[in-house]
Amino acid sequence: MNIILFGAPGAGKGTQAKRLVTGRGLVQLSSGDMLRSAIAAGTDLGLRAKEIMDRGDLVSDDIIVGMIAARIDDDDCANGVILDGFPRTVAQAHALDEMLDSKGLALDCVIEIKVDEAALFARIENRAAETGGARGDDNVDTLRKRLAVYHENTAPLLPYYADKGVLKTVDGMNSIDEAASQIDRILG
Repeated sequence: MNIILFGAPGAGKGTQAKRLVTGRGLVQLSSGDMLRSAIAAGTDLGLRAKEIMDRGDLVSDDIIVGMIAARIDDDDCANGVILDGFPRTVAQAHALDEMLDSKGLALDCVIEIKVDEAALFARIENRAAETGGARGDDNVDTLRKRLAVYHENTAPLLPYYADKGVLKTVDGMNSIDEAASQIDRILG
């Protein structure tokens, strides 16, 4: 089962992804973590990415898709993956679709964790208080910026996946357990 979790920053994607990893044996593929790992390992893709990043440029979609393509082939991904941080644009979604199709795979489900954005500010402040500010991005100004980026770049993917018939929505304002139950019902 291959899925994507979408939602505004602070919606609970990370929390729900951890539950899916534990409960369903899926592997969470974070594009950022994969880039750092490929660079550290000195792979061909990692070296290409490092060169691009060292110039201050963004890593191209073909490199990210290439890393995901290689990682999906690993044995631990046999049960499926949760894509985290990718795709972020419609062009990336098309590239992902083509790569999955070339492997005889598909996205089984795209789950949007929908939240009241005003409540996100309270969540972020709460999380910062609980963790003692351990996460540097747990502040109101950063959340505002991340929400703007989400609306500009990522939110346009929702109609794309709705048109493909794979988009489902979960009420992220519910408790963590209730949101997880909704996701379980969606995934069957």
